[in-house]
Amino acid sequence: MEQVIAQAKDYISKEKDVYFRAEIEKLLAAEDWKELEDRFYRNLEFGTGGLRGVIGGGYNRMNTLVVKRATQGLATYLIKAFPDKAAAKSLQGVIAYDSRHYSAEFAEAAALILAANGIKTYLFSGLRPTPELSFAIRRLGCDTGIVVTASHNPAQYNGYKAYWNDGSQVIPPHDTGIIDEVNAVTTIREMDREAALAQGLLKIIDKEIDEPYQAMVRSRLFRPDLIKAKAGEVKIVYTPLHGTGAMHVEAVLGSLGLEVITVPEQREGNGDFPTVSFPNPEEAAALELALALGKQVGADVVMATDPDADRLGIAVPAGKGGEFTLLTGNQLGTLLADYIFRSLKETGTMPATAAMVNSIVTTGMQQRVAASYGAECIECLTGFKWIADIWRKSEAAGKPTVVYGTEESYGYLVEPEVRDKDGVSAAAMTAEMTLYWRSQGKSLLDRLDELYKANGYWQELGISKYFQGPEGPAIMQSIMDAYRQKPPAVLGGIEVEKVRDLLESVWKEPKNPARRDPVDLPKSDVLQFYLKDGTVVSARPSGTEPKIKFYASCCCEVGPGGLAAAKAEAAQKLEGIKKDIRQVIGA
Repeated sequence: MEQVIAQAKDYISKEKDVYFRAEIEKLLAAEDWKELEDRFYRNLEFGTGGLRGVIGGGYNRMNTLVVKRATQGLATYLIKAFPDKAAAKSLQGVIAYDSRHYSAEFAEAAALILAANGIKTYLFSGLRPTPELSFAIRRLGCDTGIVVTASHNPAQYNGYKAYWNDGSQVIPPHDTGIIDEVNAVTTIREMDREAALAQGLLKIIDKEIDEPYQAMVRSRLFRPDLIKAKAGEVKIVYTPLHGTGAMHVEAVLGSLGLEVITVPEQREGNGDFPTVSFPNPEEAAALELALALGKQVGADVVMATDPDADRLGIAVPAGKGGEFTLLTGNQLGTLLADYIFRSLKETGTMPATAAMVNSIVTTGMQQRVAASYGAECIECLTGFKWIADIWRKSEAAGKPTVVYGTEESYGYLVEPEVRDKDGVSAAAMTAEMTLYWRSQGKSLLDRLDELYKANGYWQELGISKYFQGPEGPAIMQSIMDAYRQKPPAVLGGIEVEKVRDLLESVWKEPKNPARRDPVDLPKSDVLQFYLKDGTVVSARPSGTEPKIKFYASCCCEVGPGGLAAAKAEAAQKLEGIKKDIRQVIGA
């Protein structure tokens, strides 16, 4: 406890924010040792994607001091990575932030740390989506970018994501290099806002990026003439879930002549997220108000973006009863893949070596859809930075030509000007896709059923379990170690034929333990179990939250019994797999 007290006093001496400092002073006065231990048993880890944690005072919380330290480490690394630019005083960064509590304060604090280190920094004047931050890095020729957001986490969280000069989140070797510098910080360089503005080291931006970004999103659509002629036939209900999306989604879709009805209770930014438990478009509960409004006005599609507008969830009418069906990230990702490849083919712009990229836990159905158009589906690690990395490398090599990237967690990228998932451009493309299939006399669900009949019925399963507190990481590690040392022989009653271990970079075969074939992917703490029937079950600790995640992707061919029989078969298989996983993690 003496160490915790010493850490708390050290924090109080360095934290300049009155609110966060007072929190720790009160805890010390009350001798609340349990809470103090949670706030100081470790430093909030600057991981490969940045920071994410509960807002509050302490080294294991999101606060101004932790943000300043992280930014000083980033600045130090940039100066070492680009010594010529540092000497010429030409290093640049750009920072955006969402609607969460303290986002604006954290963003300005970070901007002034970069400025104090001689890095000219562009700071958005108000809330802006993560994809616009990625766009701005490339548009302004910046060397780094920061977005202050905790994505779809609950209201008590905030976070900080670091980007490189290509507009994507940092990857090796820069991620570990930045982490090392953050951990080594002893002195933080600071300056005040007025001095930074006066010296040209801080510049406030808005429409000079907003307008080109919106123009870019519109330019990536395939059928502007169809939209112009038929826009009045589609009615869209939209919710930004109290986040950043309304400005661009309304502006882009509205400029196309599409009718967008935004949920009024959720239109404005609000870090309390008062109408939802989780501002996550993956959760059906988060779309309740939007679905109610959709039924009321007879919407053709209901859309939702998360607080930083990099994810998109949708629901579509199911029959004539006014009910809506929520599509999964895998389903919408597959529909967009199909639509993009089809549109490239129909417009005569399909590259000779067209490709899409998805993550290793995304549905295998997309491989079949891509192949049906003569295109490739390239897999990568979970996380959009890896999709962006493959896209960048393909551009540098000249082939294959990547035209689309997606992952199961409601992330889609339909344009090369951004290097992260983009809920705004995905919303525009989804609106056009809805209109296109309507012009063909079909709904999105009709098209999805056609794809199932042609490529097999695919169903996915996701299970997560949180492990909070000091013992959480050790519990998660023990689960992964147990799976790694003794892989299950069966899952859900189905034989495990082989295991892909991305941490050890090998393929393993339970029946042939001596065989070890190499895995051509970066190292990551992921295990994938390939079952005899083609089902794939994956396990990985989250990189941003204290939880372990399981994924299962199952395919059942559509036979004489039709889709109904295939769906029943897939559901039965996944239920057995779910039962086995829950026995291990105690969920």
